[in-house]
Amino acid sequence: MTTTNEPAVIDDAAFQVTRTIRIAAPRERVWAALTEEDLIARWFPQRASLPDAHAGTEGTFTFDGYGDIPVRVDESEEPHVFAYTWGTPGEPLAPDNSTQVRFTLAADGDATVLTVVETGFERLADPSGAMRGNREGWTSELDKLVAFAEAGVAAGSPTS
Repeated sequence: MTTTNEPAVIDDAAFQVTRTIRIAAPRERVWAALTEEDLIARWFPQRASLPDAHAGTEGTFTFDGYGDIPVRVDESEEPHVFAYTWGTPGEPLAPDNSTQVRFTLAADGDATVLTVVETGFERLADPSGAMRGNREGWTSELDKLVAFAEAGVAAGSPTS
């Protein structure tokens, strides 16, 4: 049975979206699901091109109906912190079209407590609309991550 978690929340004053979830899976498995392109594509975008999880690495996440979203890894401290900046489909990353997503992972016995904080919405053309959309997105997408990680798929597993 998949763990049930509270939905993402908006902090209007800080222009951020936050969600903390508990995943009944080891931190190493959750880390792999966040950082390995073949595993990212199993729960998040339909396709992920992210050659590695090192700071400075650039790639794309492709969501059907949205296109290729540029991604740049900003921070990577395995298996504790993974952060990236992502932007507008088809446009280079720029301060006025991107936000930063930061995942922190903490071991909780045999499980993992994962917190995602997305910041930078104040620089966007429609901060409130973007925060609402991403709140819904993180609620939905992280529920998929919980189901995926709790199913026991190991790093390096085939994607089909």
